[in-house]
Amino acid sequence: MKRLRIGVVGCGNISSIYLKNCGSVFGNLEIRALADLVPERAKAKAAEFAAETGDARACTLRELLAAEDIDAVLNLTIPNAHAEVSLAALEAGKHVYGEKPLAVSLAEGERIAALAKSKGLRLGSAPDTFLGAGLQTCRKLIDEGWIGEVVGATAFMLCGGHEGWHPDPAFYYKRGGGPMLDMGPYYIHALVSLMGPVAGLVGQAKTAWAERTVTSKQRYGERIEVEVPTTVTGLLDFESGASAVLMTGFDAMGGTTHAPLEIYGSEGTLLAPDPNTFGGPVRIRRKGAAEFSDLPLLFRYAENSRGLGLSDLAAAIEEGRPARASGELALHALEIMEGIHASAAEGRRCVMRHGCARPSPLDA
Repeated sequence: MKRLRIGVVGCGNISSIYLKNCGSVFGNLEIRALADLVPERAKAKAAEFAAETGDARACTLRELLAAEDIDAVLNLTIPNAHAEVSLAALEAGKHVYGEKPLAVSLAEGERIAALAKSKGLRLGSAPDTFLGAGLQTCRKLIDEGWIGEVVGATAFMLCGGHEGWHPDPAFYYKRGGGPMLDMGPYYIHALVSLMGPVAGLVGQAKTAWAERTVTSKQRYGERIEVEVPTTVTGLLDFESGASAVLMTGFDAMGGTTHAPLEIYGSEGTLLAPDPNTFGGPVRIRRKGAAEFSDLPLLFRYAENSRGLGLSDLAAAIEEGRPARASGELALHALEIMEGIHASAAEGRRCVMRHGCARPSPLDA
């Protein structure tokens, strides 16, 4: 098995699980270098995960992009920096896999995708949770006809916002933030994997409060000016003829009882797990049944397996096939999210220009 040699850019909180998994879970990945705007942070991560990454070195971004022993860049920077870092990595001749979203605007995402194509390089993006045991079990059930013809779905991510727990929550209410760009990719990747690509949509969006007060310990009492809609809803029409409601919000102060993801078919209903997780539970109620039944997970990767999409991209390069958590899928998701906001602002239906293939399922 050939290992894809990885340079990590961005050594914040999310990097820990990637470094752990790339070193100890996925045998076709090898971390060679780490870079961060704060050099000490890259050095600290290299030291902390030395057992998993071996001789991985801390370096500058310029040194990492110039290194001949790096095949691909794992872009873990903040969303507003995703495009800049990905474009620089592609210009340097490196494959790119990044955290979600692909970029904070469709125009930026199109530039990234076009550059990767022109250079013959692979592009991939999180989230890869749809490749986990829970959602892959759901995919198998749908493909085998357990709920018949899929006709619709509902997807909900509703909470009271991040200012009560996050140490620095201001980003979530600025450009590049908001509930749809923050959490929408998990739900959209899951829906596209289960139901296929989206053809068109309409959206609604609103901002509940112009200002938020931080109550988390680190910045208690600080005020945040809200620049983005905080409840965003899309009605998605799929190429298959099915439809779905996708609702994301930071304004549900009393919580919610909605299931994260439900799929409705002609022969039953499937309760899928939270798309922000890799595991279960998976529940089904077939037509005529008195109640829902729990089903076992039929695939690997029920634990936090971030990096699974990158591992699949490495295998796709070696095998000459499309990657599952691909740039094509990420660009489609970005167009859906931007389209929902545009539809809400302009009062019109949006038709997708960037389609994608339904990602192929994993083997059970």
